[in-house]
Amino acid sequence: MGRKSFKVEFDESPPDDFDPANPYKDPVAMLEMREHLVREKWIQIEKCKILRERVKWCYRVEGINHLQKCRHLVNQYLESTRGVGWGKDHRPHSLHGPKPETVVDEE
Repeated sequence: MGRKSFKVEFDESPPDDFDPANPYKDPVAMLEMREHLVREKWIQIEKCKILRERVKWCYRVEGINHLQKCRHLVNQYLESTRGVGWGKDHRPHSLHGPKPETVVDEE
């Protein structure tokens, strides 16, 4: 008895009938679009985690030479973390960092 090989097909595309101009017109399409966005976000987060583990492994293996030998992994990791995270999709880059301190006039 041999094993049957089969491939599971997943629908990874956003819903076709979603209208961004009027998202509440079709509630089913809106929920499918939200699920699609969440799924894509989790994929990005998991890719970042894998790259972080590779950087940690490279640092341990290379030791003192990690600055030259692991630079390509660090650049990949930093590029993959840009814009990844919940709630950072449409915010300007000035809001991603720490808040600037405000100066209060004393009279």
